[in-house]
This record gives sequence, structure tokens and C-alpha cells, in this order.
Amino acid sequence: MAILRKIPHTFTIVFFLILCAAVLTWIIPGGEFERHTVDVNGGQREVVVNGSFHYTDRAPQTWQVFSSFFKGFVDKADIIVFILMVGGAFWILNSTRAIDIGVMAFLRKVTKLQRHKFFEKIGVNNIILTLIMLMFSVFGAVFGMSEETIAFVVIFIPLAISMGYDSIVGVCICYVAAHIGFAGAILNPFTIGIAQGIAELPIFSGMEYRLFCWVVLTIICIVFVLWYASRVKRNPEKSPVYKLDAYWRNRVEEQEKEPFQYHTPRAAWIVWGVITAILTCFAIMYPFTTIAIGNTQFSVCILPVLAALFFVTGFVALRKSVHYFILNLLLFTIFYLITGVLGYGWYIMEISALFLAMGIFSGIAYGNGADSISKLFLDGAKDIMSAALVVGLASGIIFILKDGKIIDTILYGMSKGLSSMGETASVGAMYVFQTLLNLIMPSGSAKAALTMPVMTQFADLIGVSRQTTVLAFQFGDGFTNMITPTSGVLIGCLGVAKIPYGTWLKWFWKFIVLLVFVGFLMLLPTLFMQLPGF
Repeated sequence: MAILRKIPHTFTIVFFLILCAAVLTWIIPGGEFERHTVDVNGGQREVVVNGSFHYTDRAPQTWQVFSSFFKGFVDKADIIVFILMVGGAFWILNSTRAIDIGVMAFLRKVTKLQRHKFFEKIGVNNIILTLIMLMFSVFGAVFGMSEETIAFVVIFIPLAISMGYDSIVGVCICYVAAHIGFAGAILNPFTIGIAQGIAELPIFSGMEYRLFCWVVLTIICIVFVLWYASRVKRNPEKSPVYKLDAYWRNRVEEQEKEPFQYHTPRAAWIVWGVITAILTCFAIMYPFTTIAIGNTQFSVCILPVLAALFFVTGFVALRKSVHYFILNLLLFTIFYLITGVLGYGWYIMEISALFLAMGIFSGIAYGNGADSISKLFLDGAKDIMSAALVVGLASGIIFILKDGKIIDTILYGMSKGLSSMGETASVGAMYVFQTLLNLIMPSGSAKAALTMPVMTQFADLIGVSRQTTVLAFQFGDGFTNMITPTSGVLIGCLGVAKIPYGTWLKWFWKFIVLLVFVGFLMLLPTLFMQLPGF
């Protein structure tokens, strides 16, 4: 019985799912939609031609089970490289113990706040967790933060452990919060923007009701995480990752035992001067930045402001210790990440480069030489290698389904089954269909291009608003991202956190069921009420 209860390794689960996908290619007939290219919000997208589905010869997958790994690594190379670069960069930063000093200073201040009756009654820790989750939920809802959360897991797990929680709480306050925001997206260009463009709706229309949905989902997320966190705080051994978290607890304990040596080497002042000069150059080159949030655009002189703030805060931090300067560098890395994403369309490549620069500058400021920084980077990449590898393995599932020519068949079969249902049942079925499809195709933009041309035409036939169809796609795309093994971001975050996929699924599935049910309830008002944009 003990053997049966043992949760398989993540690699084992992924390989089993690849085998299952290969078996399906022998059972489900092959089929394809014809596709054509359309302009969606200034970008080219391939969408299916409605009514063009036709069956094709089967393409059963055999030895491709093994070649799918290679294809998965190639397809997810950007995320894999991102994980390795972030892992190496943060290993360099962690070697300076700047984050440890920051966490300890933060916890000391929190302890002092607990003396006040107001904070003691509410719980300072609850306020902290709530604010962090709220921030990441906004990021997910506004600009579709997803892959970026992999980098933040490294920061928030030690914080959660130091506060008496577990690694699951650390993952929830950044990754889960961001994806709750992603699911309840208000202005997400990667899901709402593309889906509404294909559905020929005004971009980001219906925002008022989606804002309400985001508020509801975010509150549910915060309440759930706070409940779980308090439960773990009272009895740490109830955590499903209590034994696994020995790695993080030992790491935090060792860092707390080691005496801190506050100092500011000359190299740190040089780094401060070099970075200030670089930021000043960018501020001169780009005095105004056009920030795009949904359809709203406005120009601000954010780069000059950030350069000036870094000059001042960096100087003050260096007067204390190089550790505070490195924390300041991390903080401004996050500021520039947000600016780059919202103002300059940054994605994984630019963000990877930003974190790599942060890691190298941190190492130099601390007084490490080139060889030492290189070794630290390699150690960090090696430590996080398993997380990077499993992302490529998980992507192999999708290639088996694609090369087996059964994804379009599954889509056609499900959409055909919707035609015999009533209005409410049809919307529910569309929602379930999008939810299930997301388990094998987690890319929101790809799924929008595949499904929206068919779903919008079907919505017109049964008299349902196209906006409702977009909302069903949005919810269906968002919730199961947090449990599907084909999501490179989920697998990457779990790998960094050292949480087995099976453990995560066993702990999280009930919450996903709750979210899916709430999502269905929030679809119903779009059928029976006059809502703006619907």
C-alpha cells in the first residue's frame, strides 16, 4: 500500500502522458482544418476556416514518442534558456546573501508591527501575503504575466519559509496569484486581445464585467491561500511538502546561522557608477516611454525618473552595505522589467538578459572575480537543470497530438456535439470544451486562433453574444493552466520550487474544481442580463 500511495516522479508522469497521447493517435481518426492568415491587432495569425474540416489518413505515433522530446526541447527553448539564465543569475545573487539580509530585516520590522493591537488582530503576515498576491494578480490581469513568475519563485519561497509557511505558499503568492489574474484578465493582450480580435469585437470591450470577475476570482484566491497558510503555520507537518521542504528550511537555517559581514567594497561603487551611466544614456535616448495598458496609451518620462532614483537610492544603500545595494539592484530590475513589458513589448529574451545583467553586476559589486562569477552561474544552472528539462519533456505531449493529426479532430468532434444543446447548456459546453482543450494546448494565443473562428460562428447560430464566447475561452484558458503538465511555466515553477508535479496536483485539484464552478456561474449573467459590451 505504501508503494501504491507513492507519487511518481514528474518525469515519470510526463512520459506516461506522452505514451497515452501516442495511443490516442491510433484510436482517434486524423483530421485537419484549412487555415488562412488574418490581421489581428496589428499581428498576423493563422485561423481555421469555418466548415473546412476534413478527415485525413491516420498518423499513428510510435518511435516519435522519443523524438517528441527533441521537438519539445526545441519548441520550448526560450523558456528552457530563460530558466537556466534566471537560475544562474539568482545563484550569483544568492551567494552575496543580500536576499537573506533583506528577508531578516523585513521580518524584524514585521515582528515590531505585531506589538500594535490592530496589526496583531488582523495579522501582519496576512497583510503581507494579501498585498503580494494582489500585486501579482494585477500583473496577470493587465499585461498577462506568466513566464516571468518563474524568476520570482526563487525570491518568495525563502520568504515564505522564513515566515513559517511552506514552499507551496511561496509558489501561490506569485505564480498562482498571477494566473488567477491571467484567468480573470481585464486587459491581457495575449488572450483577450487576440480572442476579441478574431471574434471581430472592439478590443477590450466588456471590461466592466471582466473587472468584476477579476475581483471575485482574486478574493477567492487570497482567502484560499490565507486559509492554507494559517493551517500550515499552526501545524507545519500538515503540509504535503513538509519533508520536501527540508531543503529550503536547511538553506534558510544555514544562512541565518552564518554571521553577516556588512561591508562595501570599491567594486560596488564602480558598479553603481557604471550602471548609473548606462541608465542615464537610456534616459537620454528614450526620454519618454509610451505605456500601453489595454487600449489606453500614455507617455511618461519613466526612464529618466528611474535613472535618477537609482542614482540616489544606490548611493544611500552603498553607505550601509553592498548587500543593500544588491537588493536595490534587484528592486530596480523589477521596475525595469515592468517598464520593458508595458512600454517596449519585452518578452523572454529581454527579461532573461535583464536578470543575467543583474546577476553579473551583483557578483562584481560583491567583489567576485570573473572565474568565480562563471562558476556560480554554472552551479545555479546545474541546480535548476531538472526544472528546465521537464519543460521540454512536457512539450513533447503536444507534438505527439499535433503530429498524430488528432487535435483538429478533437476540436471538430467537441464543437459538433454542441449543436444539439440549448443556450445555457451550449455555453456551459463551450466552457468545458475550452477547459479540457487547455489541458493539451496551454498556449492561449494559439488556442484562440484555433477555436474562436468556430466558436463565434456557433454563438451566432444559437443567439449567444460573441463576448460570452470570449469569456468562456478566457476562463477555460486560465484555470487549468495551473494544473496541466503541458504548461512549461507551471512545470518550470514547480521545478524551481522542488515540488513534484504529482504532489501539486493532489493538493491543488479541488481548488481548480472550485474555480471552474465559479467560472461557470459568472458566465450565466452574460446570458440573462444586459451587461456593457455583451
